[in-house]
Amino acid sequence: MIFIIPLKPALLLINLVYFYSSLSYKMNNKYTKKDKLKNKKRIEKLFTEGNSVLVFPLRLVFLEVGENDSGTKVGVSVSKKHFKSAISRNRIKRLIREVYRLNKSVYFNNITTQYALMILYIGNHKPTFQQINEAMSLLFEKFNKKISES
Repeated sequence: MIFIIPLKPALLLINLVYFYSSLSYKMNNKYTKKDKLKNKKRIEKLFTEGNSVLVFPLRLVFLEVGENDSGTKVGVSVSKKHFKSAISRNRIKRLIREVYRLNKSVYFNNITTQYALMILYIGNHKPTFQQINEAMSLLFEKFNKKISES
């Protein structure tokens, strides 16, 4: 009697291990609806009572919110005064959201309190991904220093 060991279950096991290991990575890097700052009252409160940090061409306005809220909420804004074309504004907002999405686990790995954040692009020129990435990392370093002081 000859036993033939099928290779498919072994390959299936390898694929499942790879899938589940990549799944935990992907779940942390999503920018879902629950991550977006959409509440009008909270946005108004953010601009009236919030603190800010500036690293040109980005400005971060932040406000600590109650513990009962689910996670840190983030909004992105680009001035219509500097960029008349909606295409340009939307491209810059997409770049900022993508940089935030890719690095949010790095930015918020040690923070336990919840914040409402608004990232404003205050520059006059269209940025590249690399420029936004560098500015965002410096911005969140400043943010972490400022919240650790208070």
